[in-house]
Amino acid sequence: MTKFLVSKFIKNYEDVKNQRVRESYGLLSSWVGIVCNVLLFVAKFVIGTLANSISIISDGFNNLSDCASCVVTMFGYKMAAKPADKDHPFGHGRMEYLTSLIIAMVIVVVGVELFTGSVDKIIHPEEVSFSVVALVVLLISILIKLWMGLFNRKLGNTVDSSVMLATSKDSLNDVFATATTLIALVASIFTDAPLDGVMGVIVSIMILISGFGIVKETVDELLGQPADPEMVECLKELVDECPFSLGMHDLIIHSYGPGNLIGSVHIEVDGKENIMDIHDAIDELERNIYNELGIRMTVHMDPVETDNENLKLCKNMMEAILTDIDKEISFHDFRVVAGPSHTNLIFDLVVPHGCKLNERQIKDAIDDRLLRREKKYYTVITFEKNFY
Repeated sequence: MTKFLVSKFIKNYEDVKNQRVRESYGLLSSWVGIVCNVLLFVAKFVIGTLANSISIISDGFNNLSDCASCVVTMFGYKMAAKPADKDHPFGHGRMEYLTSLIIAMVIVVVGVELFTGSVDKIIHPEEVSFSVVALVVLLISILIKLWMGLFNRKLGNTVDSSVMLATSKDSLNDVFATATTLIALVASIFTDAPLDGVMGVIVSIMILISGFGIVKETVDELLGQPADPEMVECLKELVDECPFSLGMHDLIIHSYGPGNLIGSVHIEVDGKENIMDIHDAIDELERNIYNELGIRMTVHMDPVETDNENLKLCKNMMEAILTDIDKEISFHDFRVVAGPSHTNLIFDLVVPHGCKLNERQIKDAIDDRLLRREKKYYTVITFEKNFY
């Protein structure tokens, strides 16, 4: 069914990097969600009212909130598909993240309302009327929501959309929510206990957990997350293929929405090589990175000495010192400036986020170990954090 809908309603559906194609995927997901959720809301509201079941009505209003989310999603994809302009040179792709955040807030509000209503139902219980029609409606609802969850997961993975994946997760949560409602309905045959209200509380808590989970994931995207480890490994392989590369550091990748990545990286090169040849190789490297990974990458070259024996000795000495302090600490851009009375060691130090030592303590630990050497060394350190 998913493949049929995609091929039927999306032109050039395989070109998932095209923003217009992404918009079409979003519109398809939204319209399917609107139609399915409206039908489910109407059916559950009518059946829940007739059966006097707060859990069925709550489940119906959960579907109505999903319908509203689909409308917001449709608007978000329309905005995200807008091309870059003077005021937004990086495009509008982050509208997808804002859309996910709005969806999550709607889910949280609905969850709070249903929770208070369900608690009131426990305190003031009312008789629930069992009916075969209600049972059938809930079973059909479970099947529809299961299909919608798998449908949106397939689309979300295809176009790398956080909105569709959030919608998929919400639909699969609805499967469990409706299942608890079904249990309450069947249990009403055997007991007068306020299970309807209890199940309503369980449904509302599941809705709240889902909403807060989506909020966290979306806020993480907006705040900025580390680059995908697999992408970093592929990038390292491409850099290693560059004939002049001696290693990379200072990698930064910014996401301006799915499929819109901009980054920069420093690579070390032999300072004695021809600069025009290096520049030509770096241009080709930038093109390869864009073609393979879709990242608009700016590559900066750092010339280093490769035949200075004193520099090699000092570098090995520093590696041993840092390994003794913290194996996760790394350094780059290492230079040695020797003088008649002392030697300056100049380098950038990358401190991992989990390191228990602060910058002052790290420098003191390095300097303390250097004081034990016969030569007099001074350090000039630029501290950095790892962005991947």
